[in-house]
Amino acid sequence: MSDNQFDLIVVGAGPGGYVAAIRASQLGLKTALVEKRKTLGGTCLNIGCIPSKALLHSTEIYHFLDEKAREHGIKTGSLEIDVPALMKKKDAVVGNLVKGVGTLVSKKGVTVFHGAGRLKDRNTVLVDGETNETLTGKHIILATGSAVAELPSLKIDGKSIVSSDHAIAFDSVPRKFVVVGGGAIGLELGAVWARLGSEVTVVEFLPRIASTFDADISKTLERILKKQGIRIQTGTKVTGVKKQKNKLIVTAESNGSAKEFEADKVLVAVGRKPYTEGLGLEEIGIELDDKKRVKTDEHFRTNVENIHAIGDIVSGPMLAHKAEEEGVAVAEIIAGKPGHVNYDVIPNVIYTDPEVASAGMGEDEAGEKRIKVNVGKFPLAANGRALAIDATDGIVKVIASADTDRVLGVQIIGRNASEFISGAVAHMEYGGSAEDIARTVHAHPTVSECLKEAALAVDKRAIHSI
Repeated sequence: MSDNQFDLIVVGAGPGGYVAAIRASQLGLKTALVEKRKTLGGTCLNIGCIPSKALLHSTEIYHFLDEKAREHGIKTGSLEIDVPALMKKKDAVVGNLVKGVGTLVSKKGVTVFHGAGRLKDRNTVLVDGETNETLTGKHIILATGSAVAELPSLKIDGKSIVSSDHAIAFDSVPRKFVVVGGGAIGLELGAVWARLGSEVTVVEFLPRIASTFDADISKTLERILKKQGIRIQTGTKVTGVKKQKNKLIVTAESNGSAKEFEADKVLVAVGRKPYTEGLGLEEIGIELDDKKRVKTDEHFRTNVENIHAIGDIVSGPMLAHKAEEEGVAVAEIIAGKPGHVNYDVIPNVIYTDPEVASAGMGEDEAGEKRIKVNVGKFPLAANGRALAIDATDGIVKVIASADTDRVLGVQIIGRNASEFISGAVAHMEYGGSAEDIARTVHAHPTVSECLKEAALAVDKRAIHSI
């Protein structure tokens, strides 16, 4: 096999692509990884998940010192925000991680080509980089991720009307910041800049923010965020923006009434779209659905049998961990092993403070599907650790089948929800019951005890609530 001939070519080095490449190499396949960026890790590591979480952590520290420290007996002097230093810290986190991924991929025996990949035919990928390369492979995985979605009425210019790519890299704190979209990206970046002193308004088209969660969970989050100073306007459609000398005026409609929101910067956070343009899909006849996603079967194969697709360019939630699991599964399938992803238990998280996390079916969805369920709830206000760490805002819900007690879903709003949702996922993965969670010993004192108590509450026998 020549230098540019491979068993597998992976196009796109985000969480799905680089994980697929590593797993394939572990299984003995000669693997190439094609990435248009100079660094690996895709949107998530470079300009998405990781930098936003670094900013969330730094601003949580500042908010605690500014608002809560004295309650804990900590006296501080005057606090100042050094935005360039904040960004330097964020960039260092990103730099260390992408460097680590690059080293990891190399040590695992994967050959990396930097440049834009394009399919020439079912076995050939052209790489347009500093040097043009032609790669041939028995199998190809498309893992090119997604791009920011725009609104026709709000064209992103990168200066005053921005995407999340820009909102993680401001050089100063905007005085007034309007966020269009009340999903994870908008709420997280809104929280970052609100903590630093920006007057943040979130404008959401749907009746509530965080709409993928149950109504009681999203309403609880809305109440908490409003208490933190974030203005939230739901059921409101943005119609455009007027640029004035020193400010922007975002125009909108709500219940037939016109509304206006003043802003220095406007973040468009209405979702993402699959990155499928320029890959040569049409030329070789790969089928797309009505949302421009690549159609695949249960083995991640496109209609061109040796070409597979995973991650944000196929159906399902646009989540890094979903792409990673698909990357492992498709590599194993190509290597002749069984590969599988359980889509029923993929966790979903919003990293505000408190965090919001879920897995499986919500109570609202169960009602829509006329599935009989028993629901257990437990408030964080009744948890000792939550009281000790000043994190009593929140609730844990366990949704279980009324017939079998099998856990169908769990939803959490609370400090560190992203960490202890995995305990619920582990039980759900093997088809566990609420009784199984209730009988699982949780360390005391921990916030995760709320999951145990909520599971007990399914059968109306929670210990620590009235």
